Amino acid sequence: MKNKVNIKNQLIQNNTYIIFLGLFLMCSLLSGNFLTAMNIRNIALQQAGPICVVLGMLFVILTGGIDLSVGSVMALGSATASYLIVSKDMHFTSAILITLVIGLCAGVITGTLVAYANFQGFVASLAMMTVARGAALMITKGSPIKMDTNTLATLVKKDFGYPILLIVAGLIIAFCLIQKFTAYGRIVIALGSNIKAVELAGIRVKIYLVSVYAISGMLAALGGVFIAARASTGSGTIGTGQELDAIAACVIGGASLAGGKGEVFKGVIGALVLALISNIMNLMAVPAYPQDIIKGIIIVIAVLLQIVTDKAEMTV
Repeated sequence: MKNKVNIKNQLIQNNTYIIFLGLFLMCSLLSGNFLTAMNIRNIALQQAGPICVVLGMLFVILTGGIDLSVGSVMALGSATASYLIVSKDMHFTSAILITLVIGLCAGVITGTLVAYANFQGFVASLAMMTVARGAALMITKGSPIKMDTNTLATLVKKDFGYPILLIVAGLIIAFCLIQKFTAYGRIVIALGSNIKAVELAGIRVKIYLVSVYAISGMLAALGGVFIAARASTGSGTIGTGQELDAIAACVIGGASLAGGKGEVFKGVIGALVLALISNIMNLMAVPAYPQDIIKGIIIVIAVLLQIVTDKAEMTV
């Protein structure tokens, strides 16, 4: 009986990986082009930006908040980096650093509204979503900014070892370590579990709340840079709906929207689950509009599975 309980517990705790592996196997069977090196590489490159967004979103969700501005901040990051490179003849590394600072500032503003002005995260980030999108469109003047392939596109070139993938891998490892082994990671989770208890412990809660939105903003801007790098084009229109995909990825990864529960690596797996869904539908030539319907249904099924396993976990 004890062995059965242990097996059940293991299945519950690793349901995110089971969903991913099951979907991966199904994709492999549905299309002979899925397991090709080129396709796997394309999935990895395509998901570099969204995974950055998921990492930032997860830390916000862990505190019980939400950040709806990430898609617009991605657009702002893409527009800013491309504008600085093309119009100001700035080296792409300097342009990236300035873009990250702008994303960080956007997050700080949102976090300040949440922590010090008592705004709901939904409302504060909704305001920033509108502002960032407007700023991105102003910078680009509503038109894409084409960059030379020897600038930002260096990040996605095979000759340099695909730096974009190395950066994302480093970020994933860093955030896993931060969450698991630092006081900061433990406090962020505690904020979502019981913010009053954290306050009574003498911890400066407001600073931590601002910090998670700052991280989210910075990573969203970086995600926008990565998308601009892949296309060698900056645009103020990218990132539409990205906030919803990031939230879905976190939930599929087992995060609770109430806060206090979620793991970095599982959030990344959640993002890859969404990537596999989109990729296999493209390989099977499913039209764009039905793709949204199918994707939505699969997300609902995955989330329902998480809810069921969460309830089962409480009884184990």
